[in-house]
Amino acid sequence: MNFIKNNLANAFTLGNLFSGCVGAVHLILGDYQTTAICLILSLVLDFFDGFIARALKANSNLGVQLDSLADMVSFGFVPGLTMFVALANNAYTDIPWYCYLGFLITAFSCLRLAIFNLDEDQQYYFKGLNTPSNTILIFGLYYAFRETQGFEFLFHNTYLMIALTVVLSLLLVSPVKMIAMKFKSMKLEDNYPKLALLIGAVVILIIFKTVGIPMVIIYYILISLLFQKQLK
Repeated sequence: MNFIKNNLANAFTLGNLFSGCVGAVHLILGDYQTTAICLILSLVLDFFDGFIARALKANSNLGVQLDSLADMVSFGFVPGLTMFVALANNAYTDIPWYCYLGFLITAFSCLRLAIFNLDEDQQYYFKGLNTPSNTILIFGLYYAFRETQGFEFLFHNTYLMIALTVVLSLLLVSPVKMIAMKFKSMKLEDNYPKLALLIGAVVILIIFKTVGIPMVIIYYILISLLFQKQLK
């Protein structure tokens, strides 16, 4: 029983990794719906591995390392691959090597995960954009484009895509404070940023549906910038 207790959270983490690998394969094959399902599954498993570890008091250094390695695939390689595919499928440029710039996202995601593991300050907020949110933004934009023709202005312009890649890469490792859904207290005034984020996200999703998914992350970035002084 102790073996199961000590490794249940790790099993969820490995499930996150497995799901990310399957999602990457289907992304290459052009099956974006399956990739979307795999990313949702990875997000759920990534949330519950930490929750289970805390609930069972089974936190370990092995679990911390596994979590970062799994996230590197699901939320590091997959968004970089998404931008690579988007640039490679762009018919509006004749410079084929541009597509490899998409993997800047992967490189900076790796750097961010390493920094996060060494930073003990990020208990109730993030420094920089976290990798799951970055993945939702990048894949969400491309998924909306492929499924609904949303954000055509972005994916028909190589330079805008490259600019987005650079900006998000830098935001991953920036010192800008970002809201984390971790509660330091239950006082209303301490949770205004989280409430503003939740209410705004629900409204955006109701109005814009699929196209609203990446818009929620953009709103998340903006609302975090607005509440910089309250994040501590």
